[in-house]
Amino acid sequence: MSCGEPVFLCDTVGFSYLDRFPALIDVSFRLCPGERLALLGANGCGKSTLLKILDGLAFPSTGTFTAFGHPMTEELLEDEAFSAGFRARVGFVFQNSDAQLFSSTVRDEIAFGALQLGLSREETLTRSRDVLAMLGIEDLSDRAPFQLSGGQKRKVAIASVLVMNPDVVLFDEPTAALDPRTQHWLTELLVQLGEAGKTIVVASHDLEAIEEIATRALVFGEDHRLVADGPPRELLADRDLLLAVNLIHSQTRLPSGSGTRKASPSQPMAPA
Repeated sequence: MSCGEPVFLCDTVGFSYLDRFPALIDVSFRLCPGERLALLGANGCGKSTLLKILDGLAFPSTGTFTAFGHPMTEELLEDEAFSAGFRARVGFVFQNSDAQLFSSTVRDEIAFGALQLGLSREETLTRSRDVLAMLGIEDLSDRAPFQLSGGQKRKVAIASVLVMNPDVVLFDEPTAALDPRTQHWLTELLVQLGEAGKTIVVASHDLEAIEEIATRALVFGEDHRLVADGPPRELLADRDLLLAVNLIHSQTRLPSGSGTRKASPSQPMAPA
Protein backbone atom coordinates (compact mmCIF):
# COMPACT_ATOMS: atom_id res chain seq x y z
CA MET A 1 0.00 0.00 0.00
CA SER A 2 1.37 3.41 -1.00
CA CYS A 3 0.52 6.34 1.27
CA GLY A 4 3.50 8.69 1.20
CA GLU A 5 5.28 8.55 4.52
CA PRO A 6 3.79 5.74 6.60
CA VAL A 7 3.03 6.07 10.29
CA PHE A 8 4.85 2.81 10.98
CA LEU A 9 7.11 0.69 8.82
CA CYS A 10 8.29 -2.78 9.82
CA ASP A 11 10.99 -4.25 7.59
CA THR A 12 11.75 -7.96 8.19
CA VAL A 13 11.20 -7.47 11.93
CA GLY A 14 12.05 -10.39 14.15
CA PHE A 15 11.88 -10.68 17.93
CA SER A 16 12.93 -13.44 20.30
CA TYR A 17 12.52 -13.61 24.06
CA LEU A 18 15.77 -14.42 25.88
CA ASP A 19 17.33 -14.72 22.41
CA ARG A 20 15.87 -18.24 22.23
CA PHE A 21 12.10 -18.11 21.92
CA PRO A 22 10.86 -16.56 18.64
CA ALA A 23 7.79 -14.34 18.84
CA LEU A 24 8.02 -12.69 15.42
CA ILE A 25 9.90 -13.76 12.28
CA ASP A 26 10.53 -11.56 9.21
CA VAL A 27 7.43 -9.37 9.62
CA SER A 28 7.15 -6.60 7.01
CA PHE A 29 4.32 -4.13 6.51
CA ARG A 30 3.61 -0.42 6.45
CA LEU A 31 0.78 1.36 8.23
CA CYS A 32 -0.73 4.43 6.60
CA PRO A 33 -2.25 7.39 8.47
CA GLY A 34 -5.94 6.86 9.24
CA GLU A 35 -5.93 3.09 8.72
CA ARG A 36 -7.78 0.80 11.12
CA LEU A 37 -5.61 -2.29 11.22
CA ALA A 38 -6.51 -5.63 12.84
CA LEU A 39 -3.85 -8.11 13.94
CA LEU A 40 -5.28 -11.64 13.78
CA GLY A 41 -3.80 -14.93 14.90
CA ALA A 42 -3.90 -17.64 17.54
CA ASN A 43 -2.58 -17.14 21.06
CA GLY A 44 1.19 -16.94 21.12
CA CYS A 45 1.61 -15.97 17.46
CA GLY A 46 3.24 -12.61 18.32
CA LYS A 47 0.41 -10.06 18.15
CA SER A 48 1.02 -8.59 21.62
CA THR A 49 4.77 -8.54 21.02
CA LEU A 50 4.22 -6.57 17.82
CA LEU A 51 2.07 -4.05 19.70
CA LYS A 52 4.88 -3.59 22.22
CA ILE A 53 7.32 -2.88 19.41
CA LEU A 54 4.91 -0.37 17.85
CA ASP A 55 4.66 1.35 21.24
CA GLY A 56 8.40 1.45 21.81
CA LEU A 57 8.21 -0.96 24.74
CA ALA A 58 10.29 -3.57 22.92
CA PHE A 59 12.77 -3.40 20.05
CA PRO A 60 13.34 -5.78 17.15
CA SER A 61 15.98 -8.47 17.55
CA THR A 62 16.39 -8.35 13.75
CA GLY A 63 15.14 -6.01 11.05
CA THR A 64 14.03 -2.42 11.59
CA PHE A 65 10.98 -0.57 12.89
CA THR A 66 10.45 3.01 11.74
CA ALA A 67 7.89 5.34 13.35
CA PHE A 68 6.96 8.70 11.81
CA GLY A 69 10.09 8.52 9.66
CA HIS A 70 12.50 7.73 12.52
CA PRO A 71 14.21 4.33 12.92
CA MET A 72 13.28 3.35 16.48
CA THR A 73 16.08 2.38 18.84
CA GLU A 74 16.52 2.29 22.60
CA GLU A 75 19.06 5.09 22.31
CA LEU A 76 16.62 7.32 20.43
CA LEU A 77 13.88 6.82 23.02
CA GLU A 78 16.33 7.76 25.76
CA ASP A 79 16.29 11.28 24.29
CA GLU A 80 13.73 13.07 26.46
CA ALA A 81 12.44 15.39 23.74
CA PHE A 82 11.94 12.60 21.21
CA SER A 83 10.44 10.26 23.79
CA ALA A 84 7.91 12.89 24.91
CA GLY A 85 6.92 13.56 21.31
CA PHE A 86 6.55 9.87 20.51
CA ARG A 87 4.52 9.17 23.69
CA ALA A 88 2.21 12.05 22.81
CA ARG A 89 1.53 10.55 19.38
CA VAL A 90 1.11 6.86 20.29
CA GLY A 91 -1.22 5.50 22.98
CA PHE A 92 -1.55 1.87 24.12
CA VAL A 93 -4.62 0.34 25.79
CA PHE A 94 -3.48 -2.90 27.43
CA GLN A 95 -5.56 -6.07 27.50
CA ASN A 96 -5.46 -6.16 31.30
CA SER A 97 -6.80 -2.82 32.55
CA ASP A 98 -5.55 -3.58 36.07
CA ALA A 99 -2.00 -3.39 34.71
CA GLN A 100 -2.67 0.12 33.43
CA LEU A 101 -4.62 1.73 36.29
CA PHE A 102 -2.89 2.82 39.49
CA SER A 103 -4.19 6.22 40.67
CA SER A 104 -6.46 6.75 43.66
CA THR A 105 -9.33 8.21 41.61
CA VAL A 106 -10.53 8.00 38.03
CA ARG A 107 -10.01 11.76 37.66
CA ASP A 108 -6.36 11.46 38.69
CA GLU A 109 -5.90 8.42 36.46
CA ILE A 110 -7.09 10.23 33.38
CA ALA A 111 -5.07 13.36 34.16
CA PHE A 112 -1.78 11.56 34.85
CA GLY A 113 -0.57 11.05 31.29
CA ALA A 114 -1.41 14.57 30.15
CA LEU A 115 0.42 16.08 33.11
CA GLN A 116 3.46 13.89 32.40
CA LEU A 117 3.53 15.28 28.86
CA GLY A 118 3.78 18.79 30.29
CA LEU A 119 0.24 20.03 29.73
CA SER A 120 -0.95 22.69 32.15
CA ARG A 121 -3.37 21.71 34.89
CA GLU A 122 -6.03 23.89 33.27
CA GLU A 123 -5.63 22.21 29.87
CA THR A 124 -5.49 18.80 31.51
CA LEU A 125 -8.70 19.49 33.44
CA THR A 126 -10.47 20.61 30.27
CA ARG A 127 -9.33 17.56 28.33
CA SER A 128 -10.25 15.23 31.19
CA ARG A 129 -13.77 16.64 31.37
CA ASP A 130 -14.17 16.29 27.60
CA VAL A 131 -13.00 12.65 27.60
CA LEU A 132 -15.15 11.73 30.59
CA ALA A 133 -18.16 13.19 28.78
CA MET A 134 -17.28 11.55 25.45
CA LEU A 135 -17.09 8.11 27.07
CA GLY A 136 -20.10 8.71 29.32
CA ILE A 137 -18.24 8.06 32.57
CA GLU A 138 -18.52 11.41 34.36
CA ASP A 139 -20.17 9.66 37.28
CA LEU A 140 -17.02 7.60 37.86
CA SER A 141 -14.62 10.52 38.24
CA ASP A 142 -14.37 10.41 42.04
CA ARG A 143 -14.30 6.62 42.36
CA ALA A 144 -11.21 4.47 42.83
CA PRO A 145 -10.37 2.46 39.69
CA PHE A 146 -9.97 -0.79 41.64
CA GLN A 147 -13.63 -0.54 42.72
CA LEU A 148 -14.93 -0.54 39.15
CA SER A 149 -16.29 -3.35 37.00
CA GLY A 150 -14.23 -4.78 34.16
CA GLY A 151 -16.09 -2.76 31.56
CA GLN A 152 -15.76 0.46 33.57
CA LYS A 153 -12.02 -0.14 34.02
CA ARG A 154 -11.65 -0.59 30.26
CA LYS A 155 -13.38 2.73 29.66
CA VAL A 156 -11.12 4.49 32.17
CA ALA A 157 -8.02 2.93 30.58
CA ILE A 158 -9.17 4.17 27.17
CA ALA A 159 -9.89 7.62 28.61
CA SER A 160 -6.39 7.81 30.11
CA VAL A 161 -4.99 7.33 26.59
CA LEU A 162 -7.44 9.51 24.63
CA VAL A 163 -6.88 12.48 26.95
CA MET A 164 -3.44 12.84 25.34
CA ASN A 165 -5.07 13.03 21.87
CA PRO A 166 -2.62 10.61 20.21
CA ASP A 167 -2.38 10.14 16.45
CA VAL A 168 -2.20 6.35 16.85
CA VAL A 169 -4.05 4.18 19.38
CA LEU A 170 -3.04 0.55 19.95
CA PHE A 171 -5.51 -1.90 21.51
CA ASP A 172 -4.64 -5.38 22.78
CA GLU A 173 -7.73 -7.65 22.80
CA PRO A 174 -10.02 -4.70 23.59
CA THR A 175 -13.30 -6.69 23.69
CA ALA A 176 -11.97 -9.59 25.79
CA ALA A 177 -13.99 -10.38 28.94
CA LEU A 178 -16.53 -7.63 28.26
CA ASP A 179 -20.30 -8.04 28.35
CA PRO A 180 -22.13 -7.77 25.00
CA ARG A 181 -23.34 -4.20 25.60
CA THR A 182 -19.84 -2.95 26.41
CA GLN A 183 -18.38 -4.89 23.47
CA HIS A 184 -20.83 -3.14 21.14
CA TRP A 185 -20.03 0.24 22.70
CA LEU A 186 -16.30 -0.33 22.23
CA THR A 187 -16.69 -1.48 18.63
CA GLU A 188 -18.59 1.70 17.81
CA LEU A 189 -15.96 3.80 19.60
CA LEU A 190 -13.13 2.28 17.55
CA VAL A 191 -14.99 3.02 14.33
CA GLN A 192 -15.68 6.60 15.46
CA LEU A 193 -12.03 7.15 16.37
CA GLY A 194 -11.01 5.95 12.92
CA GLU A 195 -13.57 8.19 11.25
CA ALA A 196 -12.16 11.10 13.28
CA GLY A 197 -8.76 10.51 11.69
CA LYS A 198 -7.03 8.38 14.30
CA THR A 199 -4.85 5.48 13.19
CA ILE A 200 -6.03 2.35 15.00
CA VAL A 201 -4.27 -0.97 15.53
CA VAL A 202 -6.26 -3.74 17.20
CA ALA A 203 -5.05 -7.21 18.18
CA SER A 204 -8.12 -9.36 18.62
CA HIS A 205 -9.70 -12.82 18.44
CA ASP A 206 -13.16 -11.29 18.02
CA LEU A 207 -13.69 -12.19 14.37
CA GLU A 208 -17.29 -11.00 14.37
CA ALA A 209 -16.26 -7.44 15.24
CA ILE A 210 -13.14 -7.22 13.06
CA GLU A 211 -14.94 -6.62 9.78
CA GLU A 212 -16.71 -3.63 11.32
CA ILE A 213 -13.72 -2.31 13.23
CA ALA A 214 -10.94 -2.68 10.68
CA THR A 215 -10.28 -1.50 7.14
CA ARG A 216 -7.32 -3.90 6.83
CA ALA A 217 -6.09 -7.02 8.58
CA LEU A 218 -2.80 -8.84 9.05
CA VAL A 219 -2.98 -12.57 9.77
CA PHE A 220 -0.17 -14.30 11.68
CA GLY A 221 0.56 -18.00 11.70
CA GLU A 222 1.57 -20.06 14.68
CA ASP A 223 5.08 -20.04 13.20
CA HIS A 224 5.19 -16.29 14.10
CA ARG A 225 5.22 -15.18 10.48
CA LEU A 226 2.86 -12.81 8.66
CA VAL A 227 0.90 -14.99 6.25
CA ALA A 228 -1.79 -12.68 4.83
CA ASP A 229 -2.50 -8.97 4.48
CA GLY A 230 -5.73 -7.61 3.04
CA PRO A 231 -9.33 -6.47 3.53
CA PRO A 232 -10.98 -8.14 6.54
CA ARG A 233 -13.98 -9.32 4.48
CA GLU A 234 -11.73 -11.28 2.13
CA LEU A 235 -9.50 -12.75 4.83
CA LEU A 236 -12.41 -13.78 7.06
CA ALA A 237 -14.08 -15.47 4.09
CA ASP A 238 -11.05 -17.72 3.54
CA ARG A 239 -11.93 -20.74 5.66
CA ASP A 240 -8.74 -22.60 4.75
CA LEU A 241 -6.63 -19.66 5.92
CA LEU A 242 -8.48 -19.36 9.22
CA LEU A 243 -8.13 -23.09 9.84
CA ALA A 244 -4.43 -23.06 8.96
CA VAL A 245 -3.64 -20.31 11.49
CA ASN A 246 -5.89 -21.85 14.19
CA LEU A 247 -8.38 -18.99 14.31
CA ILE A 248 -11.33 -21.33 13.82
CA HIS A 249 -12.09 -25.02 14.41
CA SER A 250 -13.12 -27.31 11.59
CA GLN A 251 -16.68 -27.31 12.99
CA THR A 252 -16.86 -23.51 13.26
CA ARG A 253 -19.63 -21.92 11.20
CA LEU A 254 -18.49 -18.68 9.59
CA PRO A 255 -20.81 -15.64 9.76
CA SER A 256 -23.52 -15.38 7.13
CA GLY A 257 -22.17 -13.98 3.88
CA SER A 258 -18.70 -15.48 4.21
CA GLY A 259 -17.56 -17.15 1.05
CA THR A 260 -14.71 -19.40 0.02
CA ARG A 261 -12.37 -16.85 -1.53
CA LYS A 262 -8.66 -17.28 -1.05
CA ALA A 263 -6.57 -14.59 0.56
CA SER A 264 -3.35 -13.54 -1.13
CA PRO A 265 -0.16 -14.32 0.79
CA SER A 266 1.56 -11.29 2.27
CA GLN A 267 4.73 -10.15 0.54
CA PRO A 268 7.51 -8.36 2.47
CA MET A 269 7.68 -4.64 1.78
CA ALA A 270 10.94 -2.81 1.30
CA PRO A 271 11.50 0.35 3.35
CA ALA A 272 10.19 3.58 1.90
